[in-house]
Amino acid sequence: MTDFTMPSLGADMDEGTLVEWMVSEGDTVHRGDVVAVVDTAKSAIEIEVFDDGVVEEHLVQPGVTVPVGAPLARLRPLPPARVSSPIVRHLAHEREVDLGQVTGSGPHGEVTRADVESASRPGSVAQGGAPEPAQLEVPVPQPSDTEAEQRRLRASPYARRRAAELGVDLAAVTGTGPGGVITVADIESGSTTEPVPAVVSAAKPAAKEKQAAMRAAIGELMARSKREIPHYYLSSTIDLATAMDWVRRVNAGRGVEQRIVSAALLLKAVANAVRKVPEVNGFYANGVFERSESVHLGVAISLRGGGLIAPAIHDVETRSVDEVMVALKDLVSRARAGRLRGSEMTDPTITVTNLGEQGVESVVGVIYPPQVALVGFGRVVERPWAVDGMLAVHPVVTATLAADHRVTDGHRGGLFLAAVADLLQRPEEL
Repeated sequence: MTDFTMPSLGADMDEGTLVEWMVSEGDTVHRGDVVAVVDTAKSAIEIEVFDDGVVEEHLVQPGVTVPVGAPLARLRPLPPARVSSPIVRHLAHEREVDLGQVTGSGPHGEVTRADVESASRPGSVAQGGAPEPAQLEVPVPQPSDTEAEQRRLRASPYARRRAAELGVDLAAVTGTGPGGVITVADIESGSTTEPVPAVVSAAKPAAKEKQAAMRAAIGELMARSKREIPHYYLSSTIDLATAMDWVRRVNAGRGVEQRIVSAALLLKAVANAVRKVPEVNGFYANGVFERSESVHLGVAISLRGGGLIAPAIHDVETRSVDEVMVALKDLVSRARAGRLRGSEMTDPTITVTNLGEQGVESVVGVIYPPQVALVGFGRVVERPWAVDGMLAVHPVVTATLAADHRVTDGHRGGLFLAAVADLLQRPEEL
């Protein structure tokens, strides 16, 4: 047996409240599956399991607050699949077949090459699809009206509270979450009425308490950062004339939904600059710096009710600018709807904050421990700019770097900001 424990969803998290189980006892789960929703001081987060297994027992019930590391459930390991030869296992890996879902037809139930080939056909269970009609040997009973109604009404406490605020009838909402669970996004997209004043009034004290707890958590983490991390700060003004011209040309032939904004370009430039100065990307813990090979950019996002959260866009260095734009829109939307994943909260290797929309021309940030750097961007403004001895008016942005002196120094930090500026002069290569 293995324990599934309350994860740490940030350096400022000491405990969490289980909001809802997304799996039942007896369910089979695989690494990366969302199994529960946990409420932290900042947001409700969907948490994933890190082991394959069967949910043997729920050890904590919804509504209970437990410290980080406390067991939430007990998992029974899945029995390993028996294969007839290493070649069969290699074939399963190539065709992305889950051997745990394959019934072996060989001696003693061993999985054969023919079993893998059959399982790799489109629509098979081992490929994650629905069983083909010929495989259904018994009729599937249809749910009764009562059962269907209960399924539609599956919603987290936060979604129910939001529905009450907006006057939305849960029975009229179709859930898009795992297993048909009604999410906050479902509630907000289905809202056609004004909020009910009496309900909103009743919910205000809880909202104020939540915001106060978030402020306290942020303050404690930032105080710890300033106490423990020897910060140094650099800034550079970057010419964006070439980059903004490129953005305009790209957007000219696109619809509104497909257009990119300068923020996506800035994020991509930061991720690519890490290749030249990798020391700014990783974690400092227990007196040792551990460099990350991947760039998971934490993006500082302001929440509607107040406060700040910085979840990650994963593997930004491998994505195109268009893909970064799609990921950015998705992340902001889910962060403000309270639908983030646990991995998005724990994986950031370097954080970017952009306060340009608020009219701020320069932002000097505080590092999120255990990260070792934070990049800030201000508002894009027009300034006199000399190019080849000629004066012109160019759009520029002030980029800042807050970095950890235990890992880098001003020279390396300066090279990093210079790399960001250089990449933005060649946006088509990002």
